[in-house]
Amino acid sequence: MADRPPEVPVKILSTTVFVRGLAVEAWIGVYDHERDRRQPLIIDVELEVAAGGWRALADTVNYETIAGHARAIAAGGHIGLVESFAERLARACVAEPRVMRARVRVEKPQALAPEAAAAGVEIIAARV
Repeated sequence: MADRPPEVPVKILSTTVFVRGLAVEAWIGVYDHERDRRQPLIIDVELEVAAGGWRALADTVNYETIAGHARAIAAGGHIGLVESFAERLARACVAEPRVMRARVRVEKPQALAPEAAAAGVEIIAARV
């Protein structure tokens, strides 16, 4: 059996929980042709959470909770702006008890297609 390395004192400075590339369909857009159809959104979320002390899922943020917030916003009816979607998601994430800061990026792949891969917005929100 191999020797274990000696225990070294370590302080966990920060922890980031993330979901990348989450695809949701949303009723979103300000133009008339966007009001009668759902459009794909690609969502990235990074959450800075209280560092260390994890023993159970309740000690951190569940990935499914993050995805659930995004899905609920998408299912909640028409939203005019991608910025509004991102802000709602950032607020929902920061409302989670262990979240101190959220970075939410929402891409709308069809916004400038085929000239651009995507257009979108990124919002950073923090608990105050």
